[in-house]
Amino acid sequence: MSQANTVTVKILDKDYQVACPEEQEAELVVSAKYLDKQMRGIRETGKVIGLERIAVMAALNISYELLQASEHGETDRSTPDPGAVESLTRKLDDALYQLRQLEIG
Repeated sequence: MSQANTVTVKILDKDYQVACPEEQEAELVVSAKYLDKQMRGIRETGKVIGLERIAVMAALNISYELLQASEHGETDRSTPDPGAVESLTRKLDDALYQLRQLEIG
């Protein structure tokens, strides 16, 4: 098992530090950019306010896309496996929790 290093990703103009194995760093960066794009699209509609709500809506949209892709038998390498998605979701949840703690403090 490789040692995790800290990767900084930017989502909605905020930096998040995420622990990630070195061999998964590129995938994490691509995932963060995709999440940023999805969250910006949701924010620009003006219908959803608040970082946490925007993040939840983006997570729902991405989950829907993943389910649709798996139901249609798409095995495109650009679609991450569910285990990787769960791992990234946990990392994003941790980052959002830390952000909320900083905003409270």
